[in-house]
Amino acid sequence: MPDTIANGTRREIDGRPSVYYDGYWIKWYDPPPDSEVARTRLIKALTRRLFNHVEHGINIPGIRLKECRQAYEREMEPERKRVNGAMLAGALFNRAGDIFTKVVELKSLGVEIAPDDPLMRECGQCLLEALELGKIVRHRSGDEGIDELWGEPFKAFTQPIESFYTSRYIKMSQAMRDIDRIGAAIIDTFVDSTQVIDLAPKVHLFTEAAKRKCEILRTDPAIFEVWPAFVVAVEHLAQIQPRVSAAPTRAEVREAQAGTRLIQDGTELVTHIVRARVIMPVSTREYLDRCQLFRRLHLGARFKASRPNDERLWEGGDRPQPDQPAPKP
Repeated sequence: MPDTIANGTRREIDGRPSVYYDGYWIKWYDPPPDSEVARTRLIKALTRRLFNHVEHGINIPGIRLKECRQAYEREMEPERKRVNGAMLAGALFNRAGDIFTKVVELKSLGVEIAPDDPLMRECGQCLLEALELGKIVRHRSGDEGIDELWGEPFKAFTQPIESFYTSRYIKMSQAMRDIDRIGAAIIDTFVDSTQVIDLAPKVHLFTEAAKRKCEILRTDPAIFEVWPAFVVAVEHLAQIQPRVSAAPTRAEVREAQAGTRLIQDGTELVTHIVRARVIMPVSTREYLDRCQLFRRLHLGARFKASRPNDERLWEGGDRPQPDQPAPKP
């Protein structure tokens, strides 16, 4: 689309209400009315979403906040303290939700509670502390944290609901951008391969299905079409088998194994981004590095001869520097 389209522009695209952000038209949903009840429902949904994507064992009830904090403060071993900190973040998060829910219930009974009420201040403080500790919490894959998920409930608590929804569209456009970058990296990685052929059409179907799933809410009737399409696209990539000779050399076997793993890991990374609907910058950067390393190690002269100055994988992202440590194979 032309660069002159302003972010936030809304139009009917293919019969769907859509909003434009940073190169992507995203399906538009009307935000709910800005009320305390709607805000409570939103925070509860964001809480479920958060714990669905982070590491296991940290969804600690708010009622156990005191003992959770004590365990965190007395733990001295760094790796265990990180886990205790993640558990404390979960307890703080749930305590804030408990307070906000009860405040809304009291307001529905006619009890006036001012924004500077001690309960509201405690709620905000719990969210802020959970947001800070959330930096050490890992994604369920174990690769990295997703700070964005910890910040969303705080935004829902402090911002008008319409402003919160706007921020979600921006994050979805960023996620779609990285889905396209990962898909392009997979295609470019194997374009000179003699083992993995006819990959591009499957990857294109996969990334388009991924972006479509990224923008669709679970409550949308379209989910019954969009989710199956995404699952099938994932399965088609998983079924790819590298072609090797009848008596393959060790180098051919290593290339086939590494190539299969690279495609699987790229598919899994996109799936994590799609489900969370936020970027995973560390994992994405490391994956692009692995794609480059695979081409150097396994395609060697074939890649250098065909495209010696290829820079396209890092458009819109950080290019690895020579003094950086070697990426994971």
